[in-house]
Amino acid sequence: MGLALALVALASWAGTAGVRHQLIAWQVYDEPNHRSSHAEAKPRGGGLAVVAVMLTAWIAAAFIERYLDAEVWLIVAGALLLAAISWADDLKPRPASLRFGVQVVAVVLGLSVLAPSELVFQGLLPASLDRALAALLWLWFINLFNFMDGIDGISAIETITVSGGLAAVFGLAVQSPLGVFLAGVPAAAALGFLYWNWAPSRIFLGDVGSVTLGYLLGGLLIAAAASGFWAAALILPLYYLADASITLAKRALRREKLWRAHREHFYQRAVQRGFSHAAVAIRVLLCNAVLVGLALVAVLAQPTLSPWIPVALASLAVIALLFILARQAPPPERPESASQGPRTPIP
Repeated sequence: MGLALALVALASWAGTAGVRHQLIAWQVYDEPNHRSSHAEAKPRGGGLAVVAVMLTAWIAAAFIERYLDAEVWLIVAGALLLAAISWADDLKPRPASLRFGVQVVAVVLGLSVLAPSELVFQGLLPASLDRALAALLWLWFINLFNFMDGIDGISAIETITVSGGLAAVFGLAVQSPLGVFLAGVPAAAALGFLYWNWAPSRIFLGDVGSVTLGYLLGGLLIAAAASGFWAAALILPLYYLADASITLAKRALRREKLWRAHREHFYQRAVQRGFSHAAVAIRVLLCNAVLVGLALVAVLAQPTLSPWIPVALASLAVIALLFILARQAPPPERPESASQGPRTPIP
């Protein structure tokens, strides 16, 4: 198990290096603008390697374990659809309606693998309403994951902690080696990518990476909730959920166009105030480590401890992080976002 995940990380590292070289040759760059948190153009599309490695690992595991049910192929098909339209959008902007339509198809494919008895909201809602609300939440998670991919290292760290936390939950509570591996693959792939994406980054995920990762992680979280681990599924991504949702609500109250790019997330404002990308990413990592611990408590302490207690503690941890990002004085160092480096990428 550990060796297989290490190979996934190594393949992601090597694949990202190869993809980066090709993106430079193709001149596929993310150009800085007034809404960017970067001052230099850098290759965009590193998610091509990350997604390819993840899906290959999942398919290989399904064959090795002879777990060839339709659900594996439906999830892979949804991910491939999203990766294709997102890569096309990386190359040339596509209509939002087209991208959203493909997201809906992918989510419908993903939810179709759940058995009728697997209810995300634990039977509190009628089955049809349960599926509809789960679809809306999954769609929101796909998009918020894309929205939150705005500084070096942050999405790789989020993937590592959410995916790693789910792998720990499945391992300790279900003791399913296949489940642990499938949940751990995104963490391993993100770890290999993080080498290239840590500040100062040399490549970005692009929509092909962030959108598809949001889909796969969202699917794992939905599966965890439908298996009864709803508290862990809520706790693990809580920082991303809070930052993106609060920011969206604030912009909606100001009647701004919600689909337009901006720099108003808590983590972005911290960078604007002088924090380096690495400093913000490390703070997110520390908070997420606490969330992983609380997610495990929520699963392992049942029925002795109400799951609402770790959920409440996780909420306090996220509130503390948001307050730090919004209010803490930055260290006396030159911020990356204000650097005056070259405007053209350096291979």
